Amino acid sequence: MTPENMKKIYKGSDTNYYTYDQYGNNPMVPIGPVGLVALKGARDFSQEVNLALVTRRKDYLTEQMPDKISAGFLRDDFHVPVNTFRFSSGEGKAVIERTVRGHDLYILCDVTNYSVTYKMRGEYNRMSPDDHYQDLKRVILAASGKARRINVIMPYLYEGRQHRRNARESLDCAHMLMELDELGVDNFITFDAHDDRVANATPTSGFENVPTTYQVLETMVRSYPDLQLNHDNMMMISPDEGAIYRSMYYASILGIPLGTFYKRRDYTVVKNGRNPIVAHEFLGQPVEGRDVIIVDDMISSGESMLEIARKLKASQARKIFCVATFGLFTDGLEPFDKAYEEGMIDAVFCTNLIYRAPDLLAAPWYKDVSVSRFVALIIDALNHNASLSSLLDPTAKIRQLLRAIGDDKLYAK
Repeated sequence: MTPENMKKIYKGSDTNYYTYDQYGNNPMVPIGPVGLVALKGARDFSQEVNLALVTRRKDYLTEQMPDKISAGFLRDDFHVPVNTFRFSSGEGKAVIERTVRGHDLYILCDVTNYSVTYKMRGEYNRMSPDDHYQDLKRVILAASGKARRINVIMPYLYEGRQHRRNARESLDCAHMLMELDELGVDNFITFDAHDDRVANATPTSGFENVPTTYQVLETMVRSYPDLQLNHDNMMMISPDEGAIYRSMYYASILGIPLGTFYKRRDYTVVKNGRNPIVAHEFLGQPVEGRDVIIVDDMISSGESMLEIARKLKASQARKIFCVATFGLFTDGLEPFDKAYEEGMIDAVFCTNLIYRAPDLLAAPWYKDVSVSRFVALIIDALNHNASLSSLLDPTAKIRQLLRAIGDDKLYAK
């Protein structure tokens, strides 16, 4: 079958990878049955992904009614039960409680979930990122040699901020990727990595750094239908030099000005392992009368982002929106509550890729960005060994969203 005669057998709004290839191969034969393995920190998120994946495949079968589908293509629940427990000494163990032979496994791991605890010597301990990572390795070891393929979905890249060596210090993130590669992981999926150049540590393995730009913008438009995403009314702000490339993409695709702050540090002092910030200096056009979006990969304590918001407000910025893929809020929510009450910020947008405490979800300034369906699409595409290009590049969907706004209609996925 020639490329000109390729037959489309799925007409979805997000992707068209259900097509015969140039050799006439049927893509409805996946690599193997999907098996979702949710580690303790990612169980809630995995439930949402599973529901989206089941819905997607049911919709396909309803619309296309194929004569034959492969075994395991559709299940009510794609989860494979796994027990990762600790002995009273603190040692751990992973047990897979159902067969995974021939399965295409997708292990979801949230290393930031501090709400998970385990008991050691009669006392409860919160799981650290190191504990979550150890559980991930145990599950991989339990499945190795049985599963058809092992894929790891780790939204927040473990030790992603420790990605380069500035002094005599460890390279934890690179070592993690090398270790998983040696354990037989075929594909590694992460989101908005602090620096995706860390993938160079394992140049022959599959590493995908997935942006969440479209999901953020869609949620922003739905939350604020009167938002004017144009050159005269909006401005993109990078909080530091590390976020400049992410901010440049937002500014370029929206056609709005870009400003940036740089952190002036006191290099004679070391506090909590870093040189303290003396001041945030701004470079860019005036922000007076404009709505601004401050975008970064994560909000840790939020101190820098709130300081930048105060400076922008003092410069007569109108509405201030804070955007981050991962909302850690390590110092609590009180600083953001106060900033919201004082009118310094209007909203904070973060994804559901990691654990969010109930008090965060209930905060009036917090807007949750759902990426569950998007992750299900990625899993579905990988399971059919299909191209991810249309999913990883959000440009076309963002342009469609902007056209819809111009027609005074919200774009519906």
